[in-house]
Amino acid sequence: MPKSKASANSTAARPILGAWTVRDVVDEERRLLAPDNGARTKVYLHPGQLFAAAQPSVITTIPGSCVSLCLWDPVVKIGGINHYLLPFWVGDAEASPRFGTVAIETLIEKVLSLGARKSRLRAKLFGGACVIEAFRERDDHIGIVNARLAENMLRIQSIPVIEQDLAGCRGRKLIFNTDDGTSWVKFL
Repeated sequence: MPKSKASANSTAARPILGAWTVRDVVDEERRLLAPDNGARTKVYLHPGQLFAAAQPSVITTIPGSCVSLCLWDPVVKIGGINHYLLPFWVGDAEASPRFGTVAIETLIEKVLSLGARKSRLRAKLFGGACVIEAFRERDDHIGIVNARLAENMLRIQSIPVIEQDLAGCRGRKLIFNTDDGTSWVKFL
């Protein structure tokens, strides 16, 4: 396994940039997706969806300019994730988790309804890239607006962000375990 460094706010060691070999990536993905004797439900999350569970689950999604918020309560091992495309729902269309304002509030409500406590929730944020080269010089591209929205809403809700991997110019493959809050990210 490659050398890794852990940040003070991270629950899992993060790889040093460029330290992963192809074999390391495959081994880590297999470890995270391991069946755990059938204990973890596997879910693929599409843009505009969210998922929360009281049973152990491993969720895979691929945010580009979209943002995925991962929430979990480490005491009762309840967690969830969303994947939203646009920051604000303005009321013109149906309220949908395609919009960050709806996706974040709905995810918080779902994990709380499953038995999580707001005071114990921990958050991780991923995505917010600028995948269109023509917009990369701007500081208000859709990816960064999506990311800022999540950071602001979580701050207002007093939910600490213990890890984030935001911005850049490439999408990411994200794997998140709802029961222990571990996450794995690979740039695409």
